[in-house]
Amino acid sequence: MTLRVAIAGASGYAGGEVARLLAGHPEFEVTTLTAHSLVGQSVEQVHPHLSSLHGQVFQPTTTDVLADHDVVVVALPHGDSGALGETLLTDGGQKVLIDLGGDRRLKSQADWDAFYGGTHYDPFTYAMPELPRVSGPSSRELIAQATALAAPGCNATAITLALVPLLARGIVSPEDLSAVLAVGSSGAGKTPRVDLMASELHGSANPYAVGGIHRHLPEISQNVRVSTGLDITLSMTPVLVPMSRGILATCSGVRVGSHSAADIHAQLQDAYAAEPFVTVLPLGRFPRSGDVVGSNQLHLGVALDESVNRVIVISAIDNLVKGTAGAALQSLNLALGFEETLGLVHNGVAP
Repeated sequence: MTLRVAIAGASGYAGGEVARLLAGHPEFEVTTLTAHSLVGQSVEQVHPHLSSLHGQVFQPTTTDVLADHDVVVVALPHGDSGALGETLLTDGGQKVLIDLGGDRRLKSQADWDAFYGGTHYDPFTYAMPELPRVSGPSSRELIAQATALAAPGCNATAITLALVPLLARGIVSPEDLSAVLAVGSSGAGKTPRVDLMASELHGSANPYAVGGIHRHLPEISQNVRVSTGLDITLSMTPVLVPMSRGILATCSGVRVGSHSAADIHAQLQDAYAAEPFVTVLPLGRFPRSGDVVGSNQLHLGVALDESVNRVIVISAIDNLVKGTAGAALQSLNLALGFEETLGLVHNGVAP
């Protein structure tokens, strides 16, 4: 018997992408989609590409509507998802609840206050299966036992998985890390804004959240601490570029010791040899964001800049799949006892 899924906030990009992936999963049935401002409107008006959901209408985002589903996916902005999750934990009756927003990721009240503000909710189990842990159960073991999950941030995924193996193996220094990201505009959400209009984005690259204020920074630091026990200093500069999907993250750190480019590449390959959704490209080749669009893949490429003694790792993901909805489904599979890769796409869409 298939499991019934409700998606709160299903009119947005993240909610729509979860619906798309779940519609192709043999064990799930998307039975309820909610959208606060679009109650009664047909799903096909908002998501015409989701043919399998034509005939459904958006319902109110209330506990009564969401309760008694096997899985509830919360795809609401931060500040809203935490409160709804609190109610669902008490009255929802679901087997698994997963929050795609930021409200349940951070353990530190101080980090929350500094980067978000408002109510700090208890964190859920962090839903990044590939994240190693310096002690205790593995991430996969924790996810498999969880009933409440927090999906990682898209930029945090691209940077964390690029740098953690090299930090854990002492190949790069935890100090003076850098990441510059080219980010597709869907990462900014669906709410209309002047700076997200095609006339503003087309032909232009626009930096945002510059100067140590991006909300994924404390999440990345938390990930590295969990994985390696290290505290890091990281400069992060995201740049909106004229593409709808994708993240290309150019990450770098100071080399420790005398590792060659071949050594570093071999270490990265070894770290991800068993990971179904991480591909380390051959030495000398580098990822392109377009190659992972539509897939749950993360592509990695590595180089060594001898002139400044810095290791460079470039990562590419589809921000709506591996960066959000794909990571959520990958972890839902684990939490519900399904094969981790079930319903997820390995291949990108080209051209």
